[in-house]
Amino acid sequence: MSKITIEGGHQLSGEIKISGAKNSAVALLPASILANKKSVIYNVPEIKDIDYLIKIMELLNCKIEHKEDALYIDSSEIKNIPIPEELSVQMRASYYFMGALLAKFGHVEISFPGGCNIGARPIDIHIKGFEELGAKVEINKNRYSITAKKLIGKKIYFDFPSVGATINIMLAATGAEGTTIIENAAMEPEIVNVASFLINMGFKVRGAGTKRIEIEGCPKVKDGVIEVFPDRIECGTFVIMGALLGNNLKIKGIIKEHIEALLMKLTEIGVKYKIEEDVMTISKCENIKPTYIKTLVFPGFPTDLQQPMTTLLTQAKGKSIIEETLYENRFKNTYDLNRMGAITNVLSLHKLEITGPRKLKGTKVIATDLRGGASLLIAGLIAEGTTEIESCDVILRGYSHITSKLKSIGAKIEITE
Repeated sequence: MSKITIEGGHQLSGEIKISGAKNSAVALLPASILANKKSVIYNVPEIKDIDYLIKIMELLNCKIEHKEDALYIDSSEIKNIPIPEELSVQMRASYYFMGALLAKFGHVEISFPGGCNIGARPIDIHIKGFEELGAKVEINKNRYSITAKKLIGKKIYFDFPSVGATINIMLAATGAEGTTIIENAAMEPEIVNVASFLINMGFKVRGAGTKRIEIEGCPKVKDGVIEVFPDRIECGTFVIMGALLGNNLKIKGIIKEHIEALLMKLTEIGVKYKIEEDVMTISKCENIKPTYIKTLVFPGFPTDLQQPMTTLLTQAKGKSIIEETLYENRFKNTYDLNRMGAITNVLSLHKLEITGPRKLKGTKVIATDLRGGASLLIAGLIAEGTTEIESCDVILRGYSHITSKLKSIGAKIEITE
């Protein structure tokens, strides 16, 4: 098991470039099997989740070539093979093969997807959507078998604007006759990225990025090409680091509209920054004010930045409140933050109180999930002494070359097996 060791207290300066978005890339890979024969995906992040998805695609007899940051995918000889649990359990995004294989072959078998343990994340919205399109879903323990003799386009209303379900039904709808309409769709940038890929293949997709998306299949599908958007969560994580330790730190790859909720909150608590084109310059904020944050679906404050933001607020002067509305198990990082000297108090299943400012001290901690691990990594960077983060593989699932990037801007950080 890998371990990250951090010597805290070092300024961060220079320039760092944001990698491609994890949440886009993990959907674009399964989507690539819908292309006629071949696809190219540029700006793919080098993260564990991509490695797992490639293993699944190779199991399906896809040929994949990795050149620099691009994946060249040949799915011309794809086979519809049941996806085993040992692969599907590795990451949540394995469920995108449900929609893609259902559209391509009319049948898919896969075990329940894995991912971080941050609370209940059922896929009932996905299943309901497949059934609305005409598929029959059979569940045996944690094994799903989804079959459709014919998929028929239909208007589908989501009870909750789930990102995963929106993308999965978009993928499935490419194989349906007629028009599929998703009402109350999620609006995250990743959905726009996937829609652009499908449009490039010849499918008709309208309204991506709004609450109403229309999808039409295409009898003459083309090869596909797409570039992965910069990762807004990685970007936000480095912005938070800059607010704590930056010395004219430059962050390249900013799409301001993707992180607007974070930027507004940072301005509110006193953090100053400058954005020119796609580059942000940010320095340490000496007087961080407390605040109230409520996580929401996009364009609200992202749940994936809630845990990194918790570490930032340990340095605010006063009491802050975070209300987590999306997951009920996303405060686990606070146990180790408190061991490092923070004062956090879980007020309820969905509400956290943080009292600051607190001087953090390095110690041994455990990353229990991806964004919680990022929270502890930030804590290690600002703490006195040395912090050791065990089980850090979960961090590598979502942050490409995280240790080498941080070393390049002045952090004292190492990763060891």
